[in-house]
Amino acid sequence: MKLPEGQIRGPASADAPAGGTRPRRTPDLTTQIFIGLLIGIVVGYLWPSFGVAVKPLADAFLRMIKMIIAPLLFATLVVGIAGTGDLKSMGRIGVKAIVYFEVATTVALFLGLALVNIVQPGAGLAMPIGADTSAAAAMAQNQQHAWDIFLHLFPTSVVDAMARGDILQLVVFSMFFGIAVAALGPKGQPILDVLDSTAQAMFRFTGYVMAFAPIGVFAAIAATVGGKGIAILFTLGKLIALMYLGLVIFVLIVVGGVSYLIRVPFLTFVKAIREPFLIAFTTASSEAALPKALEVMERFGVPKNIVGFVLPTGYSFNLDGTTLYLSLASVFVAQLAGLRMTLGQQLVMMLTLMLTSKGVAGVPRAALVVLTATLTQFGLPLEGAAILLGIDQVMDMGRTSVNVMGNCIATAVVARWEGVFDDAQMRAFEQGEEVPSRIYRPVPGD
Repeated sequence: MKLPEGQIRGPASADAPAGGTRPRRTPDLTTQIFIGLLIGIVVGYLWPSFGVAVKPLADAFLRMIKMIIAPLLFATLVVGIAGTGDLKSMGRIGVKAIVYFEVATTVALFLGLALVNIVQPGAGLAMPIGADTSAAAAMAQNQQHAWDIFLHLFPTSVVDAMARGDILQLVVFSMFFGIAVAALGPKGQPILDVLDSTAQAMFRFTGYVMAFAPIGVFAAIAATVGGKGIAILFTLGKLIALMYLGLVIFVLIVVGGVSYLIRVPFLTFVKAIREPFLIAFTTASSEAALPKALEVMERFGVPKNIVGFVLPTGYSFNLDGTTLYLSLASVFVAQLAGLRMTLGQQLVMMLTLMLTSKGVAGVPRAALVVLTATLTQFGLPLEGAAILLGIDQVMDMGRTSVNVMGNCIATAVVARWEGVFDDAQMRAFEQGEEVPSRIYRPVPGD
């Protein structure tokens, strides 16, 4: 756990070395997570059975994160919306966010399509005979249709949505509740005060839970390496390497280009989101990174109402890493089966993926659900999806971390577009100054 600025390990001692050597500080959270990642790889490789056995530690960490999300998201979003009291402003922010989401995911899809056609990772590989496609077929049945996606926006019970951790339904309920509180005027102030304090408590709670992040990361990586083995990286290494290459290109060109256009230094942005990025990568869970991402983007200079709305909404509509993977994987299966798809057929498939990928928020293995449904629709063999199941965890780590990065930059894009991005706070963050979160209104006496 990171100590307050200036605090050092151990009590001050008069027996310090004459040279005035300063005692070492406790490593920050990013360093601790990275150490946990490296130790987890080593343990999973050398003692695979032990690596698999410690997976409950990773599950416990993810459960602790999930119990934070519902109250944190509800409190911050309601305070942000009711604090502005401007319904027209929230509608404008929503439209701008959706426009950016669609542009970013379209670029990701076509980048993946270009790479898979140039490199052709499935060419020359043998389609597995008699592969078990039952799991893939079951996933295909989970795909939702257009009306199902629309109806899914509205929870029948907010308690049920909170219990299931359905982020999209929480966002919709919180928006309506925030608008209602704003409409009350002065009568709504006691509600805002309670939720303000709730949000402060939940962010403090998040700090406590993040102290366990290195342990959770260690267990997650050890279980992945121990269960799947390093050898799996070589079985379909060409596809794995191609996806990670695509993600790197997307981050450097698209995210880097967007950072330049909105006048946000790319390296400063990367430094700001390093902790949620690492948490997403090591746990392969966007939810695990959400509390930290909300906190750091607020500290980075994005207003509270934009962070609270754009970031969780992007978890359903702005899956940059996932859409890039889907374009690669779908054409890879066609190549694996020896089927030549025309450019027109591939474009129709990309359009289908663009639409269907919006409807799987909260669905386990969401990318595979979309992929198997698309393969079924276009008559491609499910055996291809069956072999992708084996490497899905390795692929999921990369695409999930890029999803989180894409959603973080989206909050900065919308803030700059609205003309409310705080450059002074970003510069303070860049210079390493301690920047307090501005999610809350000042409390008298603080």
